[in-house]
Amino acid sequence: MRTAGGAGKSMFLDIEASKDWVSVERIAKGWSSDRKYLAETQDGERLLLRVSDIGQFDAKRKEYGIIEKFSRLGFEMSAPREFGVCDGGRSVYMLLSWVEGSDLEETLPGLTEGEQYLRGRQAGAILRKIHSVPLDPADVPSQTKREKKLLQLARYEASNLRIPNDAIAIRYVRENIDQIWQEPPCYLHGDFHPGNLIDMRGGTIGVIDFNRWEVGDPYEEFYKLESFGTEVSVPYCVGQIDGYFEDSIPDGFWTANAVYVAQASLYSIKWAEKFGQRDIDGMVARAKAAFDHYDAFTRTVPKWYTNEYRIKYHRGGDTARQEEREP
Repeated sequence: MRTAGGAGKSMFLDIEASKDWVSVERIAKGWSSDRKYLAETQDGERLLLRVSDIGQFDAKRKEYGIIEKFSRLGFEMSAPREFGVCDGGRSVYMLLSWVEGSDLEETLPGLTEGEQYLRGRQAGAILRKIHSVPLDPADVPSQTKREKKLLQLARYEASNLRIPNDAIAIRYVRENIDQIWQEPPCYLHGDFHPGNLIDMRGGTIGVIDFNRWEVGDPYEEFYKLESFGTEVSVPYCVGQIDGYFEDSIPDGFWTANAVYVAQASLYSIKWAEKFGQRDIDGMVARAKAAFDHYDAFTRTVPKWYTNEYRIKYHRGGDTARQEEREP
């Protein structure tokens, strides 16, 4: 077996499936604390291996169970193959299928406007499926995240990283915090944005990286459109919302989403502090963009959301794509 990127063969000896592997390569991309590897079998199949400290065994076993639930929903994803202990009992691992393709955040800029929007609609429909999984009674949280969001906001307020004119956003969050968690809690992907979606052949989207799954307000999944989506593709962002709600968006969504956006825009600046000035600057730029999109949070529907893309491209996918290419 060939290994690369700091992957030692001894780590994998306890994994029965590794007998068929011809190579293992470390994957450095991503924010997860998991060690991730791309394994290739003798038959040319590629697999994703995620390895964590043995102290996370219970949490990772639960995560694997959640991935199993999602894998029954009928969309392409990094599906479960095997779970267990490796590295002489020092680590826990999960083996998942590999989703072939490129990150959607990389491919979106090269697609037509209509294709971007339709990718977003597809992503929204997938997210709706994820939120449809029946919630086990034992997983129902005893409290909402309202208090946590306010504590995070207070950490930002007490920092030396505050940005000009942030008071109106702080006030908006505090005055409207009760507007989040109005919907029944459900299983969340936890990090649903183009960086965790794979553009596969034929325009199909695959979903990866479920390690931030949680149970919570379904509307919380959407604030990352502002943080990580609009700078890549506005049509995609509009499409994800339209697809999720099947073109009938409730008023309560916009209010709750604006609260999440305002809170995350500020707290993310403090959160980025541990990664250095470059990441802080990036979050500051995103916060300023959000302030502009929401008119300093005097509006709940962002400027970038319009019906334009739905009218132009949702008459039937293939027809809309073809007409956009025609002169």
